Amino acid sequence: MTRRTPNTERVGAFSDGVFAVIITIMVLELKPPEHPSFAALALLWPTALSYAVSYIFIAIVWVNHHYLLHMAEEATPKLIWWNFAHLFMVSLIPFSTAWTATSRMAAVPVFVYAAIFVLVNIAYLAFECEALSPAETRAASNRVRKIRRARSVLTLGFFLVAMLISLRFPLGGFALVCCVLFAYLRPEPPGAPRNESSLIDK
Repeated sequence: MTRRTPNTERVGAFSDGVFAVIITIMVLELKPPEHPSFAALALLWPTALSYAVSYIFIAIVWVNHHYLLHMAEEATPKLIWWNFAHLFMVSLIPFSTAWTATSRMAAVPVFVYAAIFVLVNIAYLAFECEALSPAETRAASNRVRKIRRARSVLTLGFFLVAMLISLRFPLGGFALVCCVLFAYLRPEPPGAPRNESSLIDK
């Protein structure tokens, strides 16, 4: 009797549902202004800005999550549990987004907002290490591995800096978080050959 290996499709389907719920919760937190005027609408800029950044971040997380699951050969127990840890960290984003918006970018809420980005990044790194099998790791060139490792370390470091800066300059810390997001707009690291990124085409 052959042993049946867990399928990554179920992990992906469950994760997609969680991402959808997280975005729905964020949308439900959006409240219309109390007065029907442009001035009242303009006062909601912290809500609009924090929601937009969080939405983009969740979209980036989903794209990279989808990319990694296509590269994973099977859903090992470690992969499943790291996926749960990763989703748990992402599920905290609506809370920090709402707190940042209602406090109008106060120092402590922005600190917590950046700290959650740090936790999401750490969980993603562990999930990435488990998703990339040794065969796929060997298939990638040394240059691509170095680029991927450097990107992960640099982005984690910048999120940590943003977290610390936000205690003194919350808008500066929030702006740094926004800048770091650009590093993950593409699942494969910048500079990676296009033929190596085609590993996802199974």
